[in-house]
Amino acid sequence: MQSTIAIIGFGEAGSTFARSAGWGQQACAFDILPTRERLMAELGIRAAASPAAALAGASLVLSLVTADQALRAAQECAAAIPDGLLWCDMNSVAPETKRAAARTIEEAGARFVDVAVLAPVEPAGLAVSLLLSGPAAPDAETALRNAGFLNVRVVGNAVGQASAIKMIRSVMVKGIEALTDEMIAAARAAGVESEVLASLDASDKPQPWATRAAYNIERMATHGKRRAAEMEESVATLQSFGVEPIMTRGTVLRQRRAASGNPAT
Repeated sequence: MQSTIAIIGFGEAGSTFARSAGWGQQACAFDILPTRERLMAELGIRAAASPAAALAGASLVLSLVTADQALRAAQECAAAIPDGLLWCDMNSVAPETKRAAARTIEEAGARFVDVAVLAPVEPAGLAVSLLLSGPAAPDAETALRNAGFLNVRVVGNAVGQASAIKMIRSVMVKGIEALTDEMIAAARAAGVESEVLASLDASDKPQPWATRAAYNIERMATHGKRRAAEMEESVATLQSFGVEPIMTRGTVLRQRRAASGNPAT
């Protein structure tokens, strides 16, 4: 039996999508970890012994490997890719990595689509937000919707545009996580965690990000020198409690550069 959907990489994302969609025998998957074949069987997905076997007869491929394997997956699958197939690279990698993978896939006669997954796939499942870019993005939007995905949007006709949005957005999303970790480590070491969190609740004023970003950048340009000096003291504070100020040192540098007139370099 031929499959119409090939899944390359059956980790959290691949298995979550397969479970949510109920693709069953419509899909075939390959993963470098043989232990994942058991989960494929539980979900009714056919397990392939090789990438080539997974691709046989497919019209849509979801590449869902780890970021460091995204380009390699494209390279290893290129020789077996059917002409015209839609290769949806859903991995969280830089635009240039997507463009390198696109060259490999397109030279093999298939169509490459840059797909950015903008939120955790669990628990969103097929409702997770997907941004698409590349010449084949409109066709991929239709194919992904037909496969059951509910929140799909084309953002450009060039490979790299969707992943640029994802990667730049991650600077803030993952940066906030890292800053939170650094702040909480110091607050706990100082024995003031509850007061620090309460003070943040009291001062938090939700705003649209466009408004917030403009305000933050203006404040840095105007007061960056003073704020850099303050953050130098924050660096010393964290160090006194045995917390390495990795993120805070970066804040010092950004504030100082903003005050010097080079905020975006």
